Amino acid sequence: MFGTFQQSNLRIEVDASEQQIRDSLLCPDQFRQWLAPQTFSAGLPDRLQKGTIFTSYIGPITIRHEVDLVEPNGLRLLMSQGIDGFHQWYWGDGWVQSSLEGISLLPLNLGQTFSLLRLRQFLVQQKQA
Repeated sequence: MFGTFQQSNLRIEVDASEQQIRDSLLCPDQFRQWLAPQTFSAGLPDRLQKGTIFTSYIGPITIRHEVDLVEPNGLRLLMSQGIDGFHQWYWGDGWVQSSLEGISLLPLNLGQTFSLLRLRQFLVQQKQA
């Protein structure tokens, strides 16, 4: 794998319940909305579960994801191809934390920051609807 080793941990406050955050991270119908312009392979289940494998695309870059762990307040994805590493999520009422570690040519911290801001905005819009 080409690239540099990168590590980033971010935690933000969000005006959302633990259940709302969980659904936005585990339900493909929801995370497709807030992770745009990233796109995802077809055939995903209604809810991610351990062992689910899927592909995402950021422009011409392909990232393979394997769901390694799903807990009531946590999710861990193993990644390969465009990013070799892992992405862990933890959440609770009013907060979400993302830990990302891997080797990639992509600027992982920038993408992670953008994703968390999009998640926060998505949860605000859901609350207003």
